[in-house]
Amino acid sequence: MTRSRTLTFTVHKKTGDVFDSILSAPSKIMLDATKSEDGWWSFTTPKGTAKLKFNENKLLGILDHLYIDEESKWDVPMRVVPSGDESEVIITLVKPKEITNEQFNERMDEVGKVFQNLKELIEKPF
Repeated sequence: MTRSRTLTFTVHKKTGDVFDSILSAPSKIMLDATKSEDGWWSFTTPKGTAKLKFNENKLLGILDHLYIDEESKWDVPMRVVPSGDESEVIITLVKPKEITNEQFNERMDEVGKVFQNLKELIEKPF
């Protein structure tokens, strides 16, 4: 049986600003993050080296991405949805076959912390 978790958070900013902030966030969240010419972000995590690449469409609010680390590979759908002067960020994480249920639960805790940091980063005044 496939396991997944959908996470959402509200950001007190317009959708375009949220979208742009998320695209540039890796270098602000992971201090050693670098972006290659082909669009891959590389950085170090508690799980070792990792990389991330967005497949984005700003007009549609799509920020899907591929995340690969030393333990697993994640194909992650992500959306930024307008809600008046705010935005909703929605992400669904499907457990890769390479990790156990316990590892998935640990990852969800880690992702929750990353998202809290991301929300705070986006909402910071310029």
